[in-house]
Order: sequence, then structure tokens, then C-alpha cells
Amino acid sequence: MSQVIKIALLGVTGRLGRAIGRAALQAPDVALTGAVVRAGSSAEGEDIGAWLNGDPCGCRASVALSEAVSEADIVIDASLPAMTSAAAERLAAWGGPPLVSGVTGLSDAEQARLTAAARSLPVLSTGNFSLGIALAEALVRQAAGHLRPRDWDIEIEETHHRMKPDAPSGTALLLGRAAAEARGKDLDQLAVSGRTGTTGPRQPGSIGFSATRGGTIIGEHAVRFLGEMEEISISHRAFDRSIFANGALEAARWMHNGGSRRPAGLYSMQNIVAGA
Repeated sequence: MSQVIKIALLGVTGRLGRAIGRAALQAPDVALTGAVVRAGSSAEGEDIGAWLNGDPCGCRASVALSEAVSEADIVIDASLPAMTSAAAERLAAWGGPPLVSGVTGLSDAEQARLTAAARSLPVLSTGNFSLGIALAEALVRQAAGHLRPRDWDIEIEETHHRMKPDAPSGTALLLGRAAAEARGKDLDQLAVSGRTGTTGPRQPGSIGFSATRGGTIIGEHAVRFLGEMEEISISHRAFDRSIFANGALEAARWMHNGGSRRPAGLYSMQNIVAGA
């Protein structure tokens, strides 16, 4: 039997955190040994297995990061941007464990702190844990690199549930960055969001974003390459949040690397789908 990977989970009370926690409790090669919650959470001090409507697992939720990660091989982060950057800094100062984060919406300052931590800590950061999205990202990068900006316009459309607070989604931005980088540009130079009123002709090479919010839709993304008399579309639709949880565990397995953890650096899901 393969070595059991001990996981500490940040943000276990959120939608994604709960899904990852349940997946970890069911995986034979993973043990949940720590869980971080905010002070005053109803889960604080509770056995996280029982709290997730399962059998007790002996892991109690804590507000102290140091306590939660004391036995962990890998930390999976499904919390909030401020927690992500602060946790990365502390883990880097402690010499680990490595961090796998699926948190989006980081400010420039928070992203800079995460990137700085990756100079001495293995960090995998992604806008989406889905392996399908990772493959879609690779396909978008390939298509954008082959299709000339003057001939092919790019539009990115995304739809999420009514409770999602940010737009465009982290996944839409991830796909947009892939397209922009394949064309040798920074996304900030090309992105156009929320067109309204008299906008004038489309600027060649720009990347448009549109967002829909409603109902309980987990996530739908489409990158449309629009040319003269033809269109290429690369799309992904999530039917169950378990795909993100399973992807997070795959990321943890990759970072653990059979016990020989990855060197310090900033990684993404592309490393996993590429087999790097």
C-alpha cells in the first residue's frame, strides 16, 4: 500500500473545504490530521469527521495554524485570500509543510506575498483544482498561440451560482492569462470586462470577459475564438463540486511526490497534467 499522506486543511467550513474534507476522509491514501477554522466557528474544537456528517476521525478543528499543521505532510488551502498569503508566509518561515492553494481573488499585495513565500516553500497555486480545467487551459494556450490576433478574437464567458462574490471568476482569469501569455502579452493589457453603452469597434487582440450569476450552477466556462466565418470553442462544465476536491487531492499527491517533496517554487495544475 502506498504511503499515507497527512493533510491539514484550511477553510474546512466553506463549500470547497467541506468537499475536500469529505474526499480526504474517503481516500485510502490520505489522512486528515489538521483543520483550521476562524475563531468562533461552530466547528471549532469539533471532530472534523463527525462535523462533516461522517465517522469521527480524531482530527479536531483548530484556530491555530501551528497546531493544525504540526503533523501534516501537505497543507491544502480553501480559505480566503488574506489567510492564504499569511499562511504561506508562516509555512515558509517554519520550513513547511508545502502549500496547495485553490484560493482566488488575491490582491496584488497578497499575490506578491505568496510568490515571495514560494522562494523557500513548495507552493502550488491555482484558480481551479479541476483536472479538466487544467487540460482546457493547456488547449487554450495552444490555440491562442496558433491563431493570429488580427484574425481571431477571444471572448471568455463564465457562469456561477448566485452566491459567488467575485467576477470574472478566478478560472476565467486563469484561462485569459493562458491566452494572453501565448500571444506574448500581459492579460491586463488586453482584458475588457462588462461592455456597456457605445463601446466603439473591438480593439484587435483584446480579450473580452462576461459573467453570469444565478441559481446553483457550480461552474461553466467557455473560451470562444471568433474568426471570419468560423468559430472554435473550448469549454468546461462542472456538474459536481467533488471534481475540485478530487483535483485538490491529486495536487497534494503530486506535491508530496512519494515522500520526496517538490523543491521550493511556485507550481500550478499545469505541472500535473503535463506530468512534470
